[in-house]
Amino acid sequence: MHLPRRTRRRHAVWAAASLTAVALLASPLSATADPDPTAGDSPKVDTALASAVKGGKDATFFVVLKDQADLAAPRAKKSHAARAKATYTELKSHAETSQRSLTAFLDAQKVGHQDYWIANTVQVTGDADLVAQLAERSDVATIVKERTYQLDSTVSAVGVADTTEADGAPEWGVADINADDVWTSYEDRGEGIVIANVDSGVQYDHPDLVGSYRGNNGDGTFTNDYNFYDATGTCTDGAPCDNNGHGTHTMGTMVAENGIGVAPNATWIAAKGCEARECSEESLLKAGQWILAPTDANGENPRPELAPNIVNNSWGGGYTTFYADTIAAWDAAGIFATFSAGNSGDGVTCSTAEAPGAQASVYGVGAYDATGTIAGFSGFGPSLIDGSAVPSITAPGVDVRSTWPGSEYNTISGTSMAAPHVAGSVALLWSAAPSLIGDIAGTREALAAGARDVDDTHCGGTVDANNVWGEGKLDILASVDQAPHTAATVTGTVTDETTGAALPNVVVTVTNATTGTRTVTTGSRGTYRIALLPGTYDFAFSGYGYGTATVADVELADGQELTQDVTLAATAAHPVTGSVLDVAGAPLAGATVEVTGTPVEAVTTATDGSFTLPAVAEGDYTLTVSPAEPVLCNGVSRSDLTVDGVETRTVRLPARTDASGTSCVPAAYSWVKGTDTVALSGDEDAATIALPFWVSLYGVDYSSASVTTNGLINVLGPRLGDYENTALPEAGAPNGIVAPFWDDLTLDKRSSVQTATKGKAGKRTFAVVWNKAKLASDGSRVTFEVLFDEATGDVTFQYQSVPDGGASATVGLENQAGSDALQYSFDQPVLAAGSAIRFAQGD
Repeated sequence: MHLPRRTRRRHAVWAAASLTAVALLASPLSATADPDPTAGDSPKVDTALASAVKGGKDATFFVVLKDQADLAAPRAKKSHAARAKATYTELKSHAETSQRSLTAFLDAQKVGHQDYWIANTVQVTGDADLVAQLAERSDVATIVKERTYQLDSTVSAVGVADTTEADGAPEWGVADINADDVWTSYEDRGEGIVIANVDSGVQYDHPDLVGSYRGNNGDGTFTNDYNFYDATGTCTDGAPCDNNGHGTHTMGTMVAENGIGVAPNATWIAAKGCEARECSEESLLKAGQWILAPTDANGENPRPELAPNIVNNSWGGGYTTFYADTIAAWDAAGIFATFSAGNSGDGVTCSTAEAPGAQASVYGVGAYDATGTIAGFSGFGPSLIDGSAVPSITAPGVDVRSTWPGSEYNTISGTSMAAPHVAGSVALLWSAAPSLIGDIAGTREALAAGARDVDDTHCGGTVDANNVWGEGKLDILASVDQAPHTAATVTGTVTDETTGAALPNVVVTVTNATTGTRTVTTGSRGTYRIALLPGTYDFAFSGYGYGTATVADVELADGQELTQDVTLAATAAHPVTGSVLDVAGAPLAGATVEVTGTPVEAVTTATDGSFTLPAVAEGDYTLTVSPAEPVLCNGVSRSDLTVDGVETRTVRLPARTDASGTSCVPAAYSWVKGTDTVALSGDEDAATIALPFWVSLYGVDYSSASVTTNGLINVLGPRLGDYENTALPEAGAPNGIVAPFWDDLTLDKRSSVQTATKGKAGKRTFAVVWNKAKLASDGSRVTFEVLFDEATGDVTFQYQSVPDGGASATVGLENQAGSDALQYSFDQPVLAAGSAIRFAQGD
C-alpha cells in the first residue's frame, strides 16, 4: 500500500467566529462507538444536521471543539489596542494548537475545511458517515448545521428614495434621545471613537458619510484596507458597496452629518457580512473576525490594534446560540456590541425576541415610535434561548430617516433602526467620558442609569427593567450627565506657519503610556477637540505636504481645559519617476502608480512601463503599483518610499497569490504529447484515473483524480453538470479543481483526452492532455494540457491551440471547500497558442 510522502496542514482561511461550545454542550458524551454509526446516533449532532445528511446527502456544518481559550488575561489589559491584540493572539494561538489533530484527520480523509479562531470551530461539508466519525472524536463538543440569518427585516415597505438634502435639524430619534443636547452641552459629537457595523455594506462616498469614513485620506483618495471588508465577495471593484441599503441606513443613524447621525464626528469602518437581504453564517463569521482583527481587502495581514470601539449588528433570527463566542471575544477586546431584538413581536405576546439579540450576553435593543409607544413589531422577552431578560434598552425605531445608497435618504422602521441609535450613543458617552472606553459593564450601567423607565410588566420584570422596554427609553444626555467627568479637554487650531491658512485633514495623534493612542482629525476650519483622562500625553500633528509637529509631555489634570494651537511648515516636493515590470520582468503598460494616502494624483504607466509623479512632498510613504485588468499572474506591489529629493524606482510586480499562498507565473512552453487514452467521450462525461505519484492540491495529497470532458480535473471525484463555468472561488460544486480550460466542451471522433508520464521516479512529470476538444458554443476546437511536477509539486497549464484566446473559459486552481482560489482568468481572451502558466502552491 502506498502512503503519502506527507500531508501538509491546510492554510487557515481568514473567516471569523463560531458557535458557543459551552452553550451547545447540553448532552453527555457517548462512552462507546456504534459499530455502524449514523449522524443521528450521537447527542453531539444537532437534529437539523442529522436530517440534512439522511439519504446520502451532503451538508455544510460546524465542528465545535471542546477546548476553549481563556480570555481573562486580555481583559486585564489597559488600552483598547492592547486588549484587542492580546485577545487576537490568545484566540489564534489556542485554535492553531487545539485544532491540529482534527484538521490532520480531515486532511487524511481528503475533506476540505475552513478553520476559525475566534471560537474553536472548523467548517466542513460532508455526509452522514463523516458526521458520525467526527462525533466519535473526544475533542469534539458539538456538530451544528450551517444556517442563514437575515437582516432585521423592516416592517414598513421601503419608501421611495428621498433626494432632499438634510437641512441639519436633528432627526426625531436623535432629538428624542437628547443626542443634540449632548452636542451643545458637552461639545461632544463622538470625537476620537471608531464605530462599525456588520451589515449589507455602506455607500462610503454618500455626502453625509464620506467625511467620517476612516478610509478617507482627506485628499480625494481612499484607503479601504483595514477600513472596509467584504466577506461576501459582492463589491467587485474593491471599494465599499451596499447592494441592499440597510447597512447605509444603519451607519447613517450612527454617524451621518446634517442631523441624521447620533455621533457625527465619530469615525466609521464596516464589514459587509450579508450578501444582500440574507446573511450566511460563513460571511457573518468572516465579518465578525475582521471586526476584532481588521485585515487588508484580501483578508490578510491582520492588525487588531485597528479594531473599532463599537460595532452595531441589525440582523438575526431564530433561537440559537450562534455568535455568542464572537460577542465574547469582542467583549474581551473592549468592543461594545449592539444587536437588534428582532421584529417578530405583535405588541402583546411575550418571548418574541430573536437571536443573537435575545442571548443573555448580548445588548439587545427594542424599538418605539415618535409618540413614545412601543413598536408593535418589537421583540419582547423573556428569551426562549436562555430565559434572560430582553431587551436591554429601547430606542427610536419607527419612521427613521437616514442615508441610502445613491446619495439619497429613506424612511423605514424596525429594531434595525433602534440599535444604531444606541451604538451612536455609546460613541458620545465614550468621547465625553473616556474612562468608560472598553468598560462594557460600566457602559451598560451608565446607559441604564440614564434610561427613562416605562411601566409595562406584562411579560415580567419591574418598572425599572422589564421584558418590553428593558431598562427603559434611551436618554444619552442623562447617561453622559451621570458619567464620570474626570476628563480634560484639549482644543486647538492647526495652521500653515507661513500663510496662516487653516489646515483641514491634519491627523492629531495623542499617546499615553497607559491608555494607548487615540486620533482625531482637524475639520474644515483646521480645528480639533478631544477629551482625555488626567495624565501625561504626547501630541503629534501630521498632514500631507507638511512637516510633523510634536508637543511632548503635556500634563492634564481633572477637568482641565487646554487650548493648544499648532503651526506646520510646508515641505519641498520632488518628482518620482521610474518603470514598472510585470511578474516575468517585461515592461508593463497601464499599471496604476500611486503614493498611498496622499493627494498626489495617481498615474498609469506608458507602453514601455515608464511613469512620472511630477511632485511628491518630502516624507515617508507607501508606493503602490497595481496592474490593470486583466491582472493574470501580476500581484500588487507595495514598497516604502522616502522622498528627500528626485527619486527613481524600478518596480517589478510580485506574483499574485491567493489566501493559501498559491501563485502563478508565465512559464517556458514545452509540450508533452499524450500516450494513453482516457475513456471519455461526448458531453458531460467524467473518468477517474490513477495518478503515478502523489499529487498535492491545497495541502492535501491525492493518488487519483477525476478528469472531465469540460476541461477540469477534480480531486474530490466526478462532478458532472459543470458545463457552465463560473468565476473562482465558488462555494457550489465543483470544488477541489484544477481548471486549465473549464468550458462547455464535447469530445467527438476528432477529439480525445490522453495522459503521459515522463522522467525517473522522484522527478516525473504527469500530463493530462485534451486534444481538439470542441466548444459547444461555436464548434471551434482547443488543445491544452495540465502538467504535474513530482519534484516541486507545481502545476503547469500549456496551450497548443486556443480559439478567441479562451474568451469563454475559467482558468485556475480552487480549494476543496470552494472558499479560496487562484483564478488566472474568467471569460477573458488572455490565452495564447504556445504559452504556459506555472502554479506554485504555498507550503
